[in-house]
Amino acid sequence: MALYLTYNDQNIAVGDTIRVHQKIVEEKRTRTQIFEGVVIAIRGKESGKTFVVRKISVGGIGVEKIFPVMLPSIEKIEVKRKGDVRRGKLNFLRDRIGKAASKVKEKSLDERTVQA
Repeated sequence: MALYLTYNDQNIAVGDTIRVHQKIVEEKRTRTQIFEGVVIAIRGKESGKTFVVRKISVGGIGVEKIFPVMLPSIEKIEVKRKGDVRRGKLNFLRDRIGKAASKVKEKSLDERTVQA
């Protein structure tokens, strides 16, 4: 079970809130689509590593996307918040409704400076 992944010298762990910038090709033009949510699972190793991002869409519907780390259409990944979780997979968030579905405790400032 993978606990974190490294993308462009940036550690991403389960429980982090991230923004994935993905390049989408539509007929003749390309655009960047941003998918923002909580990382609920990381699995695999080396080039086959994938991560699952879950967000709450309009109307309280949960949407999950599985991204391979080596996907060429990923332009960049931004870490918005570092989460403080005790589990390797956050599947229990699927049962939660509304604001509770995206509520993960944030790491305190002291813990972030120690790990960085």
